[in-house]
Amino acid sequence: MARYLKSLLCVAACLAAAGQTQPVRLSELSQGFQQLSRRVHASVVKVSTVGYRQLEPEESDEPGVAARQQSAGSGVIIDPGGLIVTNAHVVVGAQRVQVTLPPAPADRQAGGGRARPRTVRAEVAGLDLETDVALLRVSETGLPALEMADSDAVEQGQLVFAFGSPLGLDNSVTMGVVSAPARQLRADDPMIYIQTDAPINPGNSGGPLVDTEGRIIGINTMILSQSGGNEGIGFAVPSNLVANVVEQLRRTGRVIRGEIGVTVQTISAALAQGWRLPREWGVVVADVEPEGQGDAAGLRVGDVIVSLNGRAMEDARQFNVSLYRPAVGETIALEVLRGSKKLNVSVQVAERHDEASTYAELASREENLIPELGIFAVDLTPALRDQLAPARSESGGVLVAARHADSAVLEEGFRAGDLIYAVNRTPVRSVSDLREFVRKQKPGAALAFQVERNGRLRFVSFELP
Repeated sequence: MARYLKSLLCVAACLAAAGQTQPVRLSELSQGFQQLSRRVHASVVKVSTVGYRQLEPEESDEPGVAARQQSAGSGVIIDPGGLIVTNAHVVVGAQRVQVTLPPAPADRQAGGGRARPRTVRAEVAGLDLETDVALLRVSETGLPALEMADSDAVEQGQLVFAFGSPLGLDNSVTMGVVSAPARQLRADDPMIYIQTDAPINPGNSGGPLVDTEGRIIGINTMILSQSGGNEGIGFAVPSNLVANVVEQLRRTGRVIRGEIGVTVQTISAALAQGWRLPREWGVVVADVEPEGQGDAAGLRVGDVIVSLNGRAMEDARQFNVSLYRPAVGETIALEVLRGSKKLNVSVQVAERHDEASTYAELASREENLIPELGIFAVDLTPALRDQLAPARSESGGVLVAARHADSAVLEEGFRAGDLIYAVNRTPVRSVSDLREFVRKQKPGAALAFQVERNGRLRFVSFELP
C-alpha cells in the first residue's frame, strides 16, 4: 500500500508539474486513500465518559452539590482481544467509560443494509498522566487492531493521516505532513511529540496518527491554538513511547520509569571552552547523585556521554527520553569521554520516584481541575506534606498533581510536583482559594505565582488567555 500511494503521489506531482491531467491516475490515487481510510477506520473508536464535578458557590445555592459531566474523545484498537489506547485526559476522573466500536463485516444487516456501530462499556486498565496515555479494555474479541510503526523512523515532510471524532463528529479523517518528528515543547522537558499540520480538533484526542501503510506512528494528544480550533499545529505522542507505556500498563496497571542518578546538560560552545571539554556538542554530566547508580558505576561530573546502548547522544533531551525505555534493573551501556580517554561504563537503571504519575491518583477527580491554569491541583494536607520532601512553607499551599493535556501550552508553566504558595502576592491556602482568585481575573490579566520546585522557590508568570 505504501509503495502504491507513493508512486501515485509521484505520478500526480509529475503531471501537475508538466501542466497535464490524467483522470485515471488521480482516480487511482483517490482510491488508494479510500482503501487506507476504510482499513484504519475499522480500528478507530469513539470514547465517551461520564463523571461528576462539585459545583462552585456561584453555580449553586447549596454547598456540596455535584453535577453530572460528559466528555468525549477518540481511541484506537491495538489488540484483537479488546485493548484500546486513548489519551489519559479523556478518561481521567470518569466514573463510567463507553466506547463506540465500528461495525464488523459480520454485523452487516441482511439485504445489504448498512451495519450500525456498537457501544460497549470499557474498563480503564491504567493511565499515565506524564505521557497522557491510557489503556482501556473491553469484553470483545476478534477486533481489527492496528500495528505500531517505528516512530524513530518518522521524517519531516512524511505524509500522515489523523483519525478520530473531532467535535463529536464520528469517524473523521484528515491528511497532512509531519511538521517535525521530535518536537520538544520546553527546553528541559523530556517529553517529545510528533508535530503535524493534519487538522486536529477537540475530540481527536486519543485517535491515531498513521502513515501511508495504515500503521500508528503516534496518538493525537493536543493542539496549539489561539482560537480553540485547528491552526495546523497538532501534536501526537510517538508510537515507540506509547508502546512502552502500554506494555507496562498492560502488565502492572502503572508506569515505572528509570534513572541512573545523574543530571545531564546539552553542551554549548561556552561550556565546552570553560570546562575544557573534549567536544563542543553533545551531552555532559552536570551532577552525580552520591551513592546513586551513576556514582557506583564510576561516572564523574564533566564526563561527556557519547552514546547510550550504541546510539549517539546529541543533546540532554535525547538522553532523558532514551531512559524512558529501559526497564528498571536493566543495565545500559554508556560510551564516555573523560578528557582524552574513551571509557565504556555499564550502569544499572533504578526506579525514578519524582514523576508525575506519583500524583496520578490525586488528580483523578474532576473537582481538582482548574481549567484556566490547565492543571489538576490538590490541597497540601498534613498527610500529603509528610509524603513529600520537606517544604519551604509549613502551612498553606497546593500541590500541582498534573498538567491538563488539553490546555494551552505555556512557555514556562507549571509542572507536576510544583507547590503553589501565592499568586500576585496573595497567599494560596487551598484549591478553592486558588480557583476563586483565578476566576475573578479578566482575560489577559497577568498572574505571578510563587512556586516551590525541587526544593527551590521561583516565580511562574503568564497572562490568562
